[in-house]
Parts: sequence; C-alpha cells; structure tokens
Amino acid sequence: MLRIYGDHRSGNCYKVKLMMHLLGRPYEWVPIDLTSGETRSEAFRAINPNGKIPVLELEDGTHLWESNAILNYLAEGSEFLPRDPRLRTQVLQWQFFEQYSHEPYLSGARMIKVFEGDPPERREEYEAKRYDGYHALNVMEQQLQRTPYLVGDTCSIADVALYPFTSLAEESGFDLADYPAIRAWLQRVASHPRYIPITAE
Repeated sequence: MLRIYGDHRSGNCYKVKLMMHLLGRPYEWVPIDLTSGETRSEAFRAINPNGKIPVLELEDGTHLWESNAILNYLAEGSEFLPRDPRLRTQVLQWQFFEQYSHEPYLSGARMIKVFEGDPPERREEYEAKRYDGYHALNVMEQQLQRTPYLVGDTCSIADVALYPFTSLAEESGFDLADYPAIRAWLQRVASHPRYIPITAE
C-alpha cells in the first residue's frame, strides 16, 4: 500500500491525493500538520531531508518527495502521461511553469490571506503576489482558449499540477471573472468521475 504524508489543506498535497483518486489507486494517508513544525523534526527529515510535504512512501519503504516528481512517478504508463516525447515535454513545461511562475504567487497569496489572516504589514507583499499570479493566469487562459486541457485534448498531470492552486484562486483573492477558459477548464477537471475536492479526507 502506498502511503502519503500530507496536510489536507495543502495544494501541493492535494495534487498527489487527486492523482491517486483519478488513477483509482488505494493509499494510506498520514496526516502532517503544516503549522506545527512537524516537518522540521528529526524524524520527518529522515523521510524527507528537505522537510516538506507531500512525501510518497513506496511499497519497499523508500520515499519520493516534490509533488510534481511524485505525479510523474504515479502517472507512468497511464493516460495521464503522454508517451509521445513532444507532448511529454509539454507536460514538463507546464510543471516547471507551475513551480516557478504559478505556485509561488497563488499559493503565497493564499498563505497570507487565508492562513495568516491578511495582516496589514504584509499587504504590499500580498499585492505583489497577486500581480504575478494574474500574469500566470493570463498564460493559462491563452493556452486554454486553444485546447481543452493544458496539453491537448485529454487531462494529464500538467492539469493535475496546476488545478489545485488555480481552483483555490478566488479564495486567495483572485477574480476569475475575466478568465472564461480557465473556469471552463476547472469544470472539466472536476467532472472526472473519480475527482475529489481538496476538502475530501
């Protein structure tokens, strides 16, 4: 049985949980509280020396970390990872985009607004993250006006990587009214018969 160490509130952990459900694979969830400092403990760093979640424990007791790396491992041989080298590289392109141009801003804005209560002393930082976050949403909107999913006509791990924080964008203070292609894409991903929301435990 695969084991996931994660926090149900975390968008990065949600990627892995959603992927497991889309694949229909059973797993054990090991709850880790993001706010407790547990990931910095010696015991947890023995699992992931980088001290972050999610972590996927394989059947042989070894561990994988970094959410997008885990997605690639889980999706190998499935419909969610194209076999064609060009399409597979496009999947990686969107995963790199998510980590460097999308997640830092949408997730960062969510952290300040939702988890920290939007303190006045961090308002300037919050607005800066929203500015860059809107740039990322603009890039996605352009692509999704051309194709139903980020890489062509079928859902891939590129979509799984970008879905969590985009689906939480309005909670984080972003207005998606001017992003009809993104809103339609969010509905398409959520229409998968094995889809689960972030709130599912």
